[in-house]
Amino acid sequence: MNIHKECIAMLLAGGQGSRLLVLTEKTAKPAVPFGGKYRIIDFPISNCVHSGIDTVGILTQYQPLELNDYIGNGQPWGLNRNRGGVHVLPPYAQIDKSEWYSGTANAIYQNIPFIERYNPEHVLILSGDHIYKMDYSLMLDAHKQNNAECTIAVRNVPIDEASRFGIMTADPDGRITKFEEKPKKPESTLASMGVYIFKWDALRRYLCEDEANPESQNDFGKNIIPTMLADQRPLYAYHFDSYWKDVGTIESLWEANMDLLNLTDAIDLRDPDFRIYSRNEANPSSYISAESTIINSNISEGCDIYGHVENSIISTGCTVEAGAVIDNSVLMPGARVCAGARVSYAIIGEGAVVAADSSVGEAPEICGDGWGIAVLGREKNTQVGEKLPAAFVR
Repeated sequence: MNIHKECIAMLLAGGQGSRLLVLTEKTAKPAVPFGGKYRIIDFPISNCVHSGIDTVGILTQYQPLELNDYIGNGQPWGLNRNRGGVHVLPPYAQIDKSEWYSGTANAIYQNIPFIERYNPEHVLILSGDHIYKMDYSLMLDAHKQNNAECTIAVRNVPIDEASRFGIMTADPDGRITKFEEKPKKPESTLASMGVYIFKWDALRRYLCEDEANPESQNDFGKNIIPTMLADQRPLYAYHFDSYWKDVGTIESLWEANMDLLNLTDAIDLRDPDFRIYSRNEANPSSYISAESTIINSNISEGCDIYGHVENSIISTGCTVEAGAVIDNSVLMPGARVCAGARVSYAIIGEGAVVAADSSVGEAPEICGDGWGIAVLGREKNTQVGEKLPAAFVR
């Protein structure tokens, strides 16, 4: 097959997502619902569409079934096409063995045959657990102008958060001079977003060398990028200053949902010029009872609302019965909050039921230092009258 693409994308979507606890017991982290009617993976895929990148490989591993079903043939994103499109890529089955992806670099290494089908000049590497809107074509333009072998999207973060990221130092021209993965004592606040563009011939060479090294952890941040930097290859930083959120923890997932209610700081999901595409079942309009009260909240399609909803995200197909109170919380698709129940500073998983007169979560001012987001997992229930405190996980 003689196909040439200037740039294709490889989306790393195989992580276990253990920090999302019960929300990823039955589904891959990129398939976790977000924002009422989206999944986390909708954001990087939609970014690719808006950037003119029409070939996307999605590397799956942990709990892939729901994610595979969700992606399907890529039709909701306009990626159902013969010459390119979206492809779900499980760990590569070899003749004599089948290996799990041992790291981010190994995941790409195992899919070299897929990449070479398209003979690309550049390869865009993405993570499947970030919420943001980004035109990757602008980053690609900068990458080509600098004649870089690798360009890393970066943003400034508070110094007390810098140890969570790959941190780099760059000269006035943007060329990276130092890179450390999650340093204990960061010397800079310039953090990697986990978005990389590589020249494919350079990346292929370094992937093969890394795979041959038995001491390597086969990771981009720990191995590939530091090795390229040590070899004095041209690596450049690309600054991105718009909204971006890593939603790999319960707290950050809740915060990103709450950010949607404050459009001065967050992304606008209603922007017609940069839509976030998703695979949604057809739902009827929501029914909002005259007795209900809704304050600063997002109510998705197919809901029945009879109670009080404030500062909350209510996903498709949810029910809030009369006398129920929801505040500062996220109800994922199909959740039900029964009469007289209360949900406060909590995430209620898909299909979960908060029974009558029970409660999940508490406001931070009530419990002080022990406060945290409470979570009721997918298809889990509370008992009538049961009280689940702040930071409780079921």
